[in-house]
This record gives sequence, structure tokens and C-alpha cells, in this order.
Amino acid sequence: MTSGERRVEIEYCTQCRWLPRAAWLAQELLTTFEAELTELALRPGTGGVFVVRVGDEVVWDRREQGFPEPTAVKRAVRDRVAPGKSLGHSDKPA
Repeated sequence: MTSGERRVEIEYCTQCRWLPRAAWLAQELLTTFEAELTELALRPGTGGVFVVRVGDEVVWDRREQGFPEPTAVKRAVRDRVAPGKSLGHSDKPA
């Protein structure tokens, strides 16, 4: 696994004022994957964008999936950067 594959990017819409939501999700991911991630970037965008990428792969797109629950994004990130990592209560089905 290269360091690029352990980089997470959250692209958010500045017009929609979604920075607080993106920053909160970034905090959740950094807390959960503090040893596994090499970088987490917040990328300003426009036009209603809210996309989470691991490396070059889109793991969550608000336009297709709606706004994510943190546990859903944590699972998607975990499956790519730390497949054996337990997420505790986040692993339990809803």
C-alpha cells in the first residue's frame, strides 16, 4: 500500500457552507485512523459537492448516496486502509 492509498480527501461545497460538516467528518476519521492515514485533506469545491476519496477512489458521493453517517464512511475507509481493524460498535449492523 502506498502513502497515496492512505490519503483521504473530503471535497465540500463552499457555497453551501459545508466546511463545518467536512471538518467534523475529518476529525472523526483522524481520530479513528490516526496510525493508518498518512494525510487527510479538506478540498474546497462548489456546486453542492461533498465527496470522500481514499487515494483516487471515491468512497462516498453525496449526490449518489446522500450525506454520510460517520460510521458508513469509517467502514468504507477502513476497508481500504486497514481491512483487519475493528471499529467496535461501528461494526455492528444498524
